[in-house]
Amino acid sequence: MAFWTGSKFCLVFNIGWSTCSRNGNGEPGRERSSRRGVAPPRHLKPGSPGRRLTEDRFAVQTLLTPELLRRLEQFQLLARRRAKSSLKGERRSKARGQSVEFADYRNYVAGDDFRYLDWNLYGRLDRLFLKLYEEERELPVTVFLDASESMTFGEPRKFDFARQVAAAAGYVALCGFDRVSVVVFPDLLEQPMDESELKARAQELAARAALRSVRGRKSALQFFQNLNQLAARGATEFNEALRRGALQARQTGVAVVLSDFLDPAGYESGLGALVGRGFQVNAVQILAPEELNPTAYGDLRLIDSETGAHQEVTFGKYRLRAYKQTVQKFCQRLREYCAGRGCNFFLATSDTPLEELLLKQLRQAEVWG
Repeated sequence: MAFWTGSKFCLVFNIGWSTCSRNGNGEPGRERSSRRGVAPPRHLKPGSPGRRLTEDRFAVQTLLTPELLRRLEQFQLLARRRAKSSLKGERRSKARGQSVEFADYRNYVAGDDFRYLDWNLYGRLDRLFLKLYEEERELPVTVFLDASESMTFGEPRKFDFARQVAAAAGYVALCGFDRVSVVVFPDLLEQPMDESELKARAQELAARAALRSVRGRKSALQFFQNLNQLAARGATEFNEALRRGALQARQTGVAVVLSDFLDPAGYESGLGALVGRGFQVNAVQILAPEELNPTAYGDLRLIDSETGAHQEVTFGKYRLRAYKQTVQKFCQRLREYCAGRGCNFFLATSDTPLEELLLKQLRQAEVWG
């Protein structure tokens, strides 16, 4: 079962197909991946201060508007559990240490620091008590960003919308002095590439490596620039990427999963690995408007954008109705799976106003506030 919208295809989920494009002659073509926005002026010399400043603004504005950035600065990611990281930050934790936040008293024992004795309490009770303070730690935030070929579908593209949400989540975390790690999948290094192709992708590989560990508000600009270097290509490795991320994480924290969840292998083992490791999971399913409400009919030749497999189908009113029911059931199963495991679930189309998702839905679900 499938549908076609002008120049692009999408196949129904139960046969594991994805998206592709057609050229003007009705034959399969390549998906264009041009960036949106205005390029930096060409009259400025590369490396000049003026060009760098223009490129910096370009990197930010292609992802988030200045007004939205100002509003996001007011938020902080909300954690259900106390931070367990070993690195200092601005989150309350169960650890005891040096800070201005008083936590409790305990009896003095030989060797304790006299500076933390409560002499007022000693004057009243004639006993020595040591003041304990709450250690502030950082909250690890991991963003899993699906960059498979199926994310290039839609207008605007699903991948562009996912990058914007990743930028917003990362910016909120960085403003709160939390550490951000963006895991982009599939892994480019596991795909076959010759030497020339490896050189062409060197900049993106460097950006992916830099995104694995980012901390501090001063890193926000470079964070946006690295996100702009990413491109969507290859077959999805959803479950493997999430399982690997769960195993490699030194500390658990908040996980934000940005994907269309259209992996023929499913999503259960990947999400289950994050939940089992103790992550607070926020799953954001991003679909193109055409994937939810197709309107085209006729004889179609469908090509899987990730595997190249194709199929001839006839799409009429009956199949259109059946397709919409299948989509609704698929999304509902994903929603119920997340709810049963304590995960937040959000469904957004790639043309959803960013403010609607970030400032309303995520805030109401207490992802941040």
